[in-house]
Amino acid sequence: MDAQVCSSLKIFRKMVKPKTEEEIELLRENAILVSKTLAEVGKIVAPGVTTLELNRVAETFIRDNGAIPSFLGYDGFPAALCLSVNDVVVHGFPSDYVLKEGDIVSVDCGTLYKGYNGDSAYTFPVGEVDAKTRRLLDVTKESLYRGIGAAVAGNRTGDIGYAVQSYAESFGFSVVRELEGHGIGKEMHEAPGIPNYGRRGHGARLTDGMTICIEPMINAGKKDVYLARNGWAVHTADHKNAAHYELTVVIRKGKAELLSTFDFIEKDGNIKF
Repeated sequence: MDAQVCSSLKIFRKMVKPKTEEEIELLRENAILVSKTLAEVGKIVAPGVTTLELNRVAETFIRDNGAIPSFLGYDGFPAALCLSVNDVVVHGFPSDYVLKEGDIVSVDCGTLYKGYNGDSAYTFPVGEVDAKTRRLLDVTKESLYRGIGAAVAGNRTGDIGYAVQSYAESFGFSVVRELEGHGIGKEMHEAPGIPNYGRRGHGARLTDGMTICIEPMINAGKKDVYLARNGWAVHTADHKNAAHYELTVVIRKGKAELLSTFDFIEKDGNIKF
């Protein structure tokens, strides 16, 4: 689950403390569980399935594995998953909406286990999607990996943002400014904020042992968004599609270490991605 910039400033002003290796292992356990949960959801994404059913599968799987769905009740959020269809960028509610051929659904999942948090997201196509939507998914996911490539000790958060932004915009897509990634640990949202845009050499310095969530939120059209009346769902202003991918990483010297992974989705022959 991304952080909203305006509501997160007081969190992100706090000093960033690198995690111990013991803490990182606890975060890894959560990250793997979230990764597996996303795959369980992906197995049933198909035309004719409601988003409520996706939420039910995720909550059952998380609880069966001894964890708590951390989104449920977070600042009043009513579900275990954020399920955002088509022009909903993030924070969509599960509902009786029936997925149809050509939709996309962004699935954002969090867990709380042994006192630490997990958080990752993946955007699934529903059946076959058109060429522009396919490109949006591919570019957004690759922009995440570009951001991870810049997430090394000695760099700054602006280096991550620049990597995401420059890649996404080179394809004519746009980066949402009001939402960003974040640190993670005992709290779901910790310092520093991780914007998906920025300038090289600017922002908070990245240090070995920091744990962060990088999560590009990329619009097919313009960057502008608006908040729905429910106070949660963020829509693209032009109602064009948006995609969202998120992984949790540890900052290391030379190369970031992935804690969560998309392998459970992309190496399962029964999941369309």
